[in-house]
Amino acid sequence: MDRQQWDERYSGAEFEWTTQPNQFVAAELAGLRPGRGLDLAAGEGRNAVWLAERGWQVTAVDFSRVGLEKASKLAAARGLAEGQVDWVVADLAGYQPEPGAFDLALIAYLHVGAALRATVLARAAAALAPGAPLLLVGHDLANLTYGVGGPQDPAVLYTPEMIRAELPGLRIVRAERVHRTVPRDGGAATAIDTLVRAERARA
Repeated sequence: MDRQQWDERYSGAEFEWTTQPNQFVAAELAGLRPGRGLDLAAGEGRNAVWLAERGWQVTAVDFSRVGLEKASKLAAARGLAEGQVDWVVADLAGYQPEPGAFDLALIAYLHVGAALRATVLARAAAALAPGAPLLLVGHDLANLTYGVGGPQDPAVLYTPEMIRAELPGLRIVRAERVHRTVPRDGGAATAIDTLVRAERARA
């Protein structure tokens, strides 16, 4: 989907998914000491706002201005101080975060082609300060066959092995498939995600 399609998707009064953080983001990052965080493909800002509520100074990047405008309103409604999240409208194909400047990099459900994915991962890894973690969560390739929802193009889906291979400069802490329960037709179904947590070596 391109920028215009995402703007249209986010244009409704309601949030596309939820205003709560992704369950794996919350589980993996809740115990971290706050610092400067980078949220790439921030969408409507649910994860960025959650981090900011926990004391993080967040740079949240997305190419959808409409999505980030909703995110800014969510931050205000939650009582966050203006400027605690820096909402950056930018295409990740050209966005270059400051190297070595962030205490966390988060990439949640960014589904793009292999070349752009590798570029984004490399730039996110380079943006980490020594000892800082990178967390990636997204729809797994197995979700096409065994799960529900998400993109149906295998070229933009993840596997843990694929992401490990694209983070050669980081120490892999966790890389696995995880299951997520989602509402479906009045009941519940299971989606399959890739979760990779890695960190830059300490100086």
